[in-house]
Amino acid sequence: MAKLIGIDDAGRGPVIGPMVLAGILINEKEEKEITELGAKDSKLLLSKKRREIRNKLFSRYESHIEVSSPKEIDESSNLNYLEAIKTAMIINKLSTGFKEPITAIVDCPSTNIKSWSEDVRKLLDHPEIINLQCEHKADANHPVVSAASIIAKERREDEIEELKRKLGIDFGSGYPSDPATIKFIKENFRNERYKDIIRFSWKTVKNLFDEGNQKKLF
Repeated sequence: MAKLIGIDDAGRGPVIGPMVLAGILINEKEEKEITELGAKDSKLLLSKKRREIRNKLFSRYESHIEVSSPKEIDESSNLNYLEAIKTAMIINKLSTGFKEPITAIVDCPSTNIKSWSEDVRKLLDHPEIINLQCEHKADANHPVVSAASIIAKERREDEIEELKRKLGIDFGSGYPSDPATIKFIKENFRNERYKDIIRFSWKTVKNLFDEGNQKKLF
């Protein structure tokens, strides 16, 4: 029976916290079951429903998650290439032991689908069995990628809540559009306690750092 792997990310854009990539392995005929569970692009689901679906996916199908820390993101020269590495790691993990062809459908983060696909393919352990399909909006067009989207989003949410619990502070959603997050960054980007959760290479953080230095100077 034909196998499908769906892969999607969560947390590419935030200034706080990790980026998460998730992959799920199913039989092609099981896409109907995933649709019946209510799986769709995670951005279209409320948190409670997302979590319910995530738990059902975990109990029925094999999945794998790769988490990239803020430090790993800062040290990477190219976020798209880091995501290509993590994508290949997921495909390699979920395709271990298979000899028959597997179709891997990935929500592509790059505007250049062909080049990014080639980056991923070069990192595959067994490219000869992988039919790699990298697409924009794959999370909306393929149930298996929708399922991966839900798993990635929920893991990202879990990571953020754990950071807040561990540090004893609420920094908002972690996205640069969130006033609570920007307030936290302004007040704490020099605080050693929070250095491991902030993406210092992000333009938003650099701008706030420059602004803070200018105020200190004058």
